[in-house]
Amino acid sequence: MTKIKNKTVLVTGGANGIGKLIGEKCLKKGASKLIIWDINETLLQQVTTDLTKKGYEVHSYVVDVSDLNDIKTTAAEILAEIGTVDILFNNAGIVVGKKFEQHTTRDIEKTIGINVLGVMHVAHAFLPGMLQMHRGHIINIASATGLMPNPNMSVYVASKYAVLGWSESLRIEQDQAHSGVNVTTICPSYINTGMFEGAKAPLLTPILEPEYISNRIIEAVEKDEIMLMEPPIVRTLPALRGLLPARAFDYLASKVFNIYDSMSEFKGRPKDVAVPDKKKPVS
Repeated sequence: MTKIKNKTVLVTGGANGIGKLIGEKCLKKGASKLIIWDINETLLQQVTTDLTKKGYEVHSYVVDVSDLNDIKTTAAEILAEIGTVDILFNNAGIVVGKKFEQHTTRDIEKTIGINVLGVMHVAHAFLPGMLQMHRGHIINIASATGLMPNPNMSVYVASKYAVLGWSESLRIEQDQAHSGVNVTTICPSYINTGMFEGAKAPLLTPILEPEYISNRIIEAVEKDEIMLMEPPIVRTLPALRGLLPARAFDYLASKVFNIYDSMSEFKGRPKDVAVPDKKKPVS
């Protein structure tokens, strides 16, 4: 069982949405230090100020997780000045909701850079310290779309398929090595944070409230769960897809559950603040 009390926790994409809630909940659970990485300096400063005023120890850094040099430089600084990270939440991610041919090459590269390479590189930077301590926990926020296809978000879906496969493989490696490092993969459906503004809830798949899913994520970490899939229908649909002929499942997903139409009116949240030229700690 993973104990959060007295642990150093790092959350990427931790200045808003479920990342912010996860960080706050870890502090309330007794985490000794919270490290927040985010690309949005304004929001990062706000959450840092709010949490520091409450007496918590918070270290915040403007980091673009699609930039390997940024990851390496900031991780080295943290390891030297703060110490080993005990619990890592790989939460940062973006979504482009449009048909594949409408994606720019920048859309494709940025989505894969943040959602896939960023997740792997951040884990790669902090895993050695966990292995040396023979303890740690890496939590990777994948998606229900990592379990099945969805039109109008093909590159995002591809990125989450990749995260799911990598995360599960990493978990098995750590289990086989008896390394003491746990890996949990989170596969939620749409969450009401603004990131998926305009997305329509499929049948039996309610839009998840941030408070609910962040609580479930914390519970999954404390119980060392292998995978968290929410809502419950997320566990059922992939099984149906495996049993039914492809066209039959397509009909079911499109005409009955309305999954394939869920992104037809997607808007998303306004674009984040641009990455500063010089990365620096906020506090």
